[in-house]
Amino acid sequence: MADNVEEIQKSIKWYFIIGGALIVLSGATVGLSYVELPTHSLNILVGMILATIKASMVALIFMHLSHERSLIYKILAFTVAFAIVLFTLFILSHEDPLEFKGFYAPVEDQQPQ
Repeated sequence: MADNVEEIQKSIKWYFIIGGALIVLSGATVGLSYVELPTHSLNILVGMILATIKASMVALIFMHLSHERSLIYKILAFTVAFAIVLFTLFILSHEDPLEFKGFYAPVEDQQPQ
């Protein structure tokens, strides 16, 4: 934490710089919605990258995580790795859906009651 006036002014300067960068990146996110990249997936990827950058800036500067102990970074790294694994599993399951062959009896094999 800041102990003197110079450190407080330096912190305020960083807040304004990060706030300005967040405004610019938010404008880029809105502008991205009007731009058609070659694929829709690429639009989503670029939007997610911008959102990740903005969230990191907010967490590090405004939530003061840049001054935390190393344990918090280990927990955050585990969370990111876990999220990546879950996204990978989702993509893999979407690419190879389950097929239940013979689960339903064909219509011609059913006996009238």
